[in-house]
Amino acid sequence: MVATPIGNLGDLSPRAMQTLKSVGLIACEDTRVTGVLLQRFSIATSMTPYHDHNAERVRPQIMTKLAGGIDVALVSDAGTPLISDPGYKLVQDCAVQGITVVPIPGASALLAALTVAALPTDRVLFAGFLPVKSSGRREALQELKTLKATLVFYETAPRLAEALADMMAVLGPREAAVCRELTKLHEEVRRGTLSELAAAYASEDKPKGEIVVVVAGAVEEQAAVDAADLDAALRAALAGMSVRDAAASVAEALGQPRRVVYARALALGKT
Repeated sequence: MVATPIGNLGDLSPRAMQTLKSVGLIACEDTRVTGVLLQRFSIATSMTPYHDHNAERVRPQIMTKLAGGIDVALVSDAGTPLISDPGYKLVQDCAVQGITVVPIPGASALLAALTVAALPTDRVLFAGFLPVKSSGRREALQELKTLKATLVFYETAPRLAEALADMMAVLGPREAAVCRELTKLHEEVRRGTLSELAAAYASEDKPKGEIVVVVAGAVEEQAAVDAADLDAALRAALAGMSVRDAAASVAEALGQPRRVVYARALALGKT
């Protein structure tokens, strides 16, 4: 299982390069896409297409080669194979027949997005692509609504604004990040609440490229804090701290959203 770059070809690891050179066959989604990578690194290994549409027919052929002692590398068009692709069926067959499966780790849009989203990573759920239609998306999001884990989705550029709007409608104004074209020339990471991001992308031309959406998980309902108590705590904190530090300290102490407390701290700081 060989991970390939998600954009920047410099991310191909030395181990992945050596593996692709040494195996007897490379099974890939699109020989044209993988061919560009192989040409860049002067890799002459033969390729065979292996994707959703031909997997049932081609998988037995690959298993025959493996049983005959030929090493096969499985790659996706970009990133780590088996992440939102059908490669796991090949791995299942290998497991049943006692054929060794070796991971050659590397680039992954999922992990790359998590590292820059500025959201918790101690508990994460990867939900892949949401359904195409809004009704289906909302139904799927309802199943995830109460999970106390950061949610990660893949999304297509044409559907991004509508998907963000559905996320906002079901999940509420959670913190989120839209990570687009990671490792590529026009890499972009945009952070904000789901409502802010939905409004921003709805007002712009449809974006281009590969997109990962990272959304904060559900949190326990927070008890309301009296406005006077909040102001008193902020004034005390502002006496010896910056606005940002005071807001962070009070938000943690009172269990309130940082964004709300920071906005109030700014207002008090001007009075």
